[in-house]
Amino acid sequence: MTEDHPEEPIEGQRVSPRSPREALQPEQAPPPPAASRRAKNKFVVMASGIFTFLMLLAIALGAVLFIGQHQFNSQGPLEATTHINVQRGKGIREIAQQLERDGIIDQAWVFLGGIVLNKAQDDLKAGEYVIPQHASMQEVMNILVEGKAILHQVTIPEGYTSEQIVAKLREHPILVGEIAEVPAEGTLLPETYSFDRGTTRSQVIDRMRRAQERVLEEVWERRTDDLPVTTPEELVILASIVEKETGKADERPRVAGVFINRLQKGMRLQSDPTILYGLYGGKAFFEPRTITRSELNAPNGFNTYQINGLPPTAIANPGRAALEAVANPSQTEELFFVADGTGGHIFAASLDEHNRNVAKWRKLEKERNARSAAEAAKAEATGEADAESGTKSLEGLDLKVN
Repeated sequence: MTEDHPEEPIEGQRVSPRSPREALQPEQAPPPPAASRRAKNKFVVMASGIFTFLMLLAIALGAVLFIGQHQFNSQGPLEATTHINVQRGKGIREIAQQLERDGIIDQAWVFLGGIVLNKAQDDLKAGEYVIPQHASMQEVMNILVEGKAILHQVTIPEGYTSEQIVAKLREHPILVGEIAEVPAEGTLLPETYSFDRGTTRSQVIDRMRRAQERVLEEVWERRTDDLPVTTPEELVILASIVEKETGKADERPRVAGVFINRLQKGMRLQSDPTILYGLYGGKAFFEPRTITRSELNAPNGFNTYQINGLPPTAIANPGRAALEAVANPSQTEELFFVADGTGGHIFAASLDEHNRNVAKWRKLEKERNARSAAEAAKAEATGEADAESGTKSLEGLDLKVN
């Protein structure tokens, strides 16, 4: 054994103590372990880095989703209930930006994310909606998806001419667009139509036309046998005359019965409204008119005092009730009717009876005119007449011209 390389002690042998010089010398460090082949593999290092990145990305995305979900379901910034109009053709990005501009939502991108996650990007519907105060983005999305838009209405009275209908649609403040031409008389169904904001006037006209075609087909299939009208178009023509002759629902089948009886006997219809339509067309009933002797005698292709059978076209747009009245008229022997002074009519089966009814009507009308003249003279004498007295009595009335 040397000083530089002491031998390892043998088991059972006493270990000699190190000399002072040996104790002062540092012990030799053990050699480093051999490098791992896996640690040296660059693909393992890259995979570890990617895994770490994906873990961080997942955590970040989870945080974003959590925050976004919270915002999507939290109360919105809207301070008061409001209306919003979502126009047709807008994409979800445009809708989200509109909602943000209008102060309905805070973050357009959160709304977009919620739409996509709920797979509702193709379900948002155009229309005018009521958005409640502090509505969440979830609630706003549900409103647009359900499509429960505010509906507006336009009511077309039965017996309006096509020109009157077009004028009424043009006056409606919600409808948009123009009507290129006045539809043919009798092709539109008078009714109440609901629509949302942005609907065009032409679209309403198209709906009225389709509704008329559908109703006419149904009524024609259920008509009474042996009617003197041979086509659906003739049924519409006669129904338009019935519509203009009476505004009372319970009288329509009876008036229709009178005209059916006259046609079957070869008698002329002698309907006053046909005179006016022949002279003034679709403008005939914009204002109340009194037929003069010269108008009655003027050549007129619609004047059923002058022509046999039906006029060439309808004189107005009849409603369902008038169409059904002609298709299934009252079974009577009556051939005449005249106004009774109360908005209705008195019917007669013979000319003598009719002439008596006409005499009663003329007497009643004469007495009424005399009373009106006396009241006007009295009001003028006492200074009670003024510019408003002639209009106040008509306020709030929905007058129908027959």
